Amino acid sequence: MRRLLQIPMLIMALLLIGGIGLHILTGQKLLDCFYQCIILLTTVGCREPSPLTDGTKIFIMGYLTCGIGVVTYGAVQFGQILMNTDLQALLERRKMEKDIGLLKDHFIVCGFGRMGATLCEYLETRHTPFVVVDDNPSVFNEDFRARHWKYICGDASHDEILTRAGIKTARGLTTVLPTDADNLYVVLSARLLCPKLQIVARASDDRAAQKMMQAGATRVMNPLSSGAIRMARFMLSPSIENFVEVAESEGVDWEIADVQVPAHSALVGRKLSESGLRDSGIMLLGVRKSNGQKIFPPPGHLVIEPGDNLFAFGSSEGVASLTALLETMAK
Repeated sequence: MRRLLQIPMLIMALLLIGGIGLHILTGQKLLDCFYQCIILLTTVGCREPSPLTDGTKIFIMGYLTCGIGVVTYGAVQFGQILMNTDLQALLERRKMEKDIGLLKDHFIVCGFGRMGATLCEYLETRHTPFVVVDDNPSVFNEDFRARHWKYICGDASHDEILTRAGIKTARGLTTVLPTDADNLYVVLSARLLCPKLQIVARASDDRAAQKMMQAGATRVMNPLSSGAIRMARFMLSPSIENFVEVAESEGVDWEIADVQVPAHSALVGRKLSESGLRDSGIMLLGVRKSNGQKIFPPPGHLVIEPGDNLFAFGSSEGVASLTALLETMAK
């Protein structure tokens, strides 16, 4: 952009020097001198400056030589700018922002550190759309762009940036910025913009986690505590943890989902034993009733009611079929 501004500045400087030079040599009015400089520089001149002395001729020859050089330089620079990667990046960025504006039910990942990168890789394996927000432009390098991940470079605590990331149509937001203060600001901004959004935040201690919950976070995770708990599970139940790791490494596509029963669902009023969920490859781990009561594990005679949350375990296809089944309207 700086080189693009240099071209008109050089032309203006050339016209200024030429106009003042002709004014000194010929004694004509400045307006007439500038007029003659323009028609000389554009090679459409209709008359020569008067009086046409030897000094005026030498000045005009030098002026035209410099003018041709400036015009040639400007044309070369303008051509390079058109083919420059900066312009291509700008066009790609505008296209990406347009694509982000069309996203629905996507996730917003605030912060692209080690945890942010792991989150994005996991979401990519689940074929789930997401947008990365980070104020450090260096993280969006060639390797990042080669994966065709959508991103916005900016401060995630600003409402404008979250709006550009599509928070109004997002399914959820997770913030894994380096400091608790940054994560707290993001949680507060996101909650004010979208009161019903699912927000998961990272905290370094229980005190910060409590503040984030008060600010509107749906859930707060402490990586140190979570890691310690998982290590304890390795010691207490190594076979279960090994099963999970083997299943993930072998590409077994399973999920644990929390789905809510809509009022118009065909499953409303049925017992779990009559719902046909097991035939769809779904194992129901628990039910949270609309009044907050939690039933783990749920008995077969439990009646499904509107607003119930079902905690289901199964393959991705099974979970998708469960969602479709819940959306099926009662006849």
